[in-house]
Amino acid sequence: MTIKSISRSQIYVLDQDQALDFYVGKLGMEVNTDADLGFMRWLTVNVPGDPEREILLERPGPPALDPATAEQVRELLTKGALGGHLFMTTDDAYKTYEELVAKGVDIYDEPTEQSYGIDFGIRDPFGNKIRIGQMYPRG
Repeated sequence: MTIKSISRSQIYVLDQDQALDFYVGKLGMEVNTDADLGFMRWLTVNVPGDPEREILLERPGPPALDPATAEQVRELLTKGALGGHLFMTTDDAYKTYEELVAKGVDIYDEPTEQSYGIDFGIRDPFGNKIRIGQMYPRG
């Protein structure tokens, strides 16, 4: 067995249209799939030019969660106690940071030089944390 790549990641969002506004409108991602499956809306986004790696923006509910569990997940998201993590890269951390500040994105950690590069932290409207880094060459 050989695993070749990660094709999808998933995070919970409370409102998929609001998630689109954030991930596409503010972060500059593009919609990969927006399909009504009847029992759920399959909504994925990706970095432009990289359609093989998608982020599923999933509302808590069926088929993955029963109604009671979905309600618990929504409550935890609302409290900021349950959120996913995404890690993204950029060629210029300071410029990306300034652009996101201008768009009103929630910044929880300003750009900081680390041993691996320069990175900073933002939150989406649902409490999911995103680290954006300008990585130094390895080696």
